[in-house]
Amino acid sequence: MLKTIAAFDRIGEENAFAVLARATQLAATGRDIINLGIGQPDFRTPDFIVEAAVKALRDGHHGYTPAVGILPLREAVAADLHKRFQVEVSPDAVMILPGGKPTMFMSILMFGEPGSDILYPDPGFPIYRSMIEFTGARPVPVPIREKNNFAFSADETLSLITKNTRLLILNSPANPTGGVTPKAEVDKLVAGLARFPDVAVMSDEIYDHMLYDGETHVCLLQYPSIRDRLIVLNGWSKTYAMTGWRMGYAIWPGKLYDHARKLAVNLHSCVNAATQYAGIAALTGPQDEITKMVAEFDARRKTVVAGLNRLPSVSCTTPKGAFYAFPNIQRTGWKAKPLAAALLEDSGVALIGGPDFGVLGEGYLRVSYANSTENILRALDRIGEFLNTRKAS
Repeated sequence: MLKTIAAFDRIGEENAFAVLARATQLAATGRDIINLGIGQPDFRTPDFIVEAAVKALRDGHHGYTPAVGILPLREAVAADLHKRFQVEVSPDAVMILPGGKPTMFMSILMFGEPGSDILYPDPGFPIYRSMIEFTGARPVPVPIREKNNFAFSADETLSLITKNTRLLILNSPANPTGGVTPKAEVDKLVAGLARFPDVAVMSDEIYDHMLYDGETHVCLLQYPSIRDRLIVLNGWSKTYAMTGWRMGYAIWPGKLYDHARKLAVNLHSCVNAATQYAGIAALTGPQDEITKMVAEFDARRKTVVAGLNRLPSVSCTTPKGAFYAFPNIQRTGWKAKPLAAALLEDSGVALIGGPDFGVLGEGYLRVSYANSTENILRALDRIGEFLNTRKAS
């Protein structure tokens, strides 16, 4: 029998894709399935972005590009960050990657090894923990609590840092909770990190355009004291409805950039050329469609939260960012994953159980409102009917 190395026995996955596969399988049998599980915008990529990719192909951009991405795109990223956050970023610090996950992979691979600790949000994006365990490092969860409106606590985070801590992963606006950490808390965290100069920070800011109720994004690049150990993850997938285009970017400190470049060369060579030209158009073109998309998410957010809070024994904190709600279902008597599975199989509503995002996710479901208001209302009706007629087994 073939034998793999032990690290592959530790690697996890993202269960949202398993739920998507099961939902698709049920739909193929003729079932009416409402998918509130997958985390991708249900909007089309704006036409002017699509046309930029088509033009690039027609203009002959069919070959390899530099592993770090074409210079005009890296310049566009740097200019966009300066425009939005008034930060100076050299194009030589920007790397174009096939989505956001490669930045997670590279960052965790650089700092994760047996004997080291990596801190990550719990509940949080499942790939963080999966990759930490793959490297043999010890995953140390940073609790993300409902009582804090799903923002991280600077004091609690700092208290978890030890002499073995190599990397701290942050995510705001956050998946799966929709939580947004206020600037005062980020200020406190960054000030406290001065006591731990050897701890690197990876800030996942992929939902930075999706904020509500007057919230503004706090970009970690705005803190000069940590710039020499800060990795920022961002991209086009959520903001421009480009999940399938597979393109993200990272900002690397100088001493890590060449390590990341070598990993890119070994891993994927480069991001496809036409997609990179689409990325330029996205950043430099009109942002009207993005504004409309976020406004629609905001309207759906209000519908989802109001509807969830009307369900029997369910409560839901109002999320301030991303496109997820994270309702508390503890009083229903159901465990989260069995409830999610039963809602899919019996009621045709796809959701994700909170434990798929960490131990502290028990008692919660992730509801993606990246679906039409009509479908959201139908799903809420089905969930309500289920909870009124089915008791936890």
